[in-house]
Amino acid sequence: MSGILITNGRVVDPSQSMDRVTNILIEEGKIAAYDVAIDAGSTNGTTTTLDASGKIVAPGLIDMHAHLGEPGGEEDETIESGTKAALSGGFTSIACAPNTNPPIDTQGTVQFVKQQAADADNCNVYPIACVSKNRSGEELAEMGTLVDAGAVAFSDACSPVSNPELMRRALEYLLMFDKPLLSHPEVRELSGDGVMHEGLVSTVLALPGMPADAEAVMTSRDISLAESTGGRIHMMHISAAGSIDLIRRAKSRGVRITAEVSPQHFSLTDESLRSFDSNCKINPPLRGQQHVDACIAALKDGTLDVIASDHQPQAVEKKMQELDQAPFGVIALETTLALVITKLIRPGHLDWLTALEKLTIRPARVLGISKGTLQIGADADVTIIDPDETWIVDPDHFFSKSENTPFGGETLYGRARTVIVSGAVKFERDA
Repeated sequence: MSGILITNGRVVDPSQSMDRVTNILIEEGKIAAYDVAIDAGSTNGTTTTLDASGKIVAPGLIDMHAHLGEPGGEEDETIESGTKAALSGGFTSIACAPNTNPPIDTQGTVQFVKQQAADADNCNVYPIACVSKNRSGEELAEMGTLVDAGAVAFSDACSPVSNPELMRRALEYLLMFDKPLLSHPEVRELSGDGVMHEGLVSTVLALPGMPADAEAVMTSRDISLAESTGGRIHMMHISAAGSIDLIRRAKSRGVRITAEVSPQHFSLTDESLRSFDSNCKINPPLRGQQHVDACIAALKDGTLDVIASDHQPQAVEKKMQELDQAPFGVIALETTLALVITKLIRPGHLDWLTALEKLTIRPARVLGISKGTLQIGADADVTIIDPDETWIVDPDHFFSKSENTPFGGETLYGRARTVIVSGAVKFERDA
């Protein structure tokens, strides 16, 4: 089997607190050695040399919150198109949400997702299974059999688990498997028919609002249940300052809680909705600047552990409806890395080690998967990044089937150039 020698790259691996220029040898799909001489060659065959001068060599990025559509939503995305988009964005592993049709609540649907991903042969795909049968919030799914089938976590995706007794029992049951419950924190009775953040802008635009309290109240409830049961709770796409404060205080008490933020929520504000562009309509909604500032501060101090794309493709004809009729969601797999570089690293909010930690080893630890590291012997999942490339977001050239991005036409910095999965080059960007 041929090897790959990555030379002259700045290797940034948060799992080892490593940030230095070196050469990495990949053999038999594993990280084999560091500081290898360029002419050393592979002991098992021909070596391909990749010059990474001026590039960042990182563990393969991991996205723990992507919606792939299939089965049932193939007009929006398929597992094949979604995993191609993931590779283009620098992701070697993604966890897919269970809000499909049928939902991922049986062994058969878990196995279907795994088989489709194997057939696509792009990146690693880890299924997230439903907390409740049919995501209806009434009866627990067969969690044990779903774990046996390969589910790495449990969530009802964009449907909050409104029944507190069901949530409590789910957290207790998952203790047997040490699996996290991924919560969409929203009190539907508070968010109602809202289409955007409730605040000055929604008032000016005369659009129904979704208050930050809808997120914070559910966050508080889930923290209480996790604390009393000892279960593992992960809060998805946190967007509100109040929620962040609750999570920060819960962590100080030792609650087993982790949390993520999507790039949309540290990059945009509710001012974007002045355009009435449905591509800016997401749930949780884009909020005011004080909430954006709170998200960035929480990334800096570690309250927010993970940056996750919340990639939710919607076909063009769906997003072309009036704002109150258009579905929530944006595509994000192909812009997440560049937004982290443009909005967080270049302004000095995060350094490379901290930013990549939230895109690699942290999500790997939450999901309990052996990824997100370049340690010797680890799977050779590697993302080579050009941190200085400038490019204009054009969804017409994305690999995703959908085009619902709020960043169309924006100039961003940084892009994945080469993506390696299990020692095989799966993606190389054209010059």
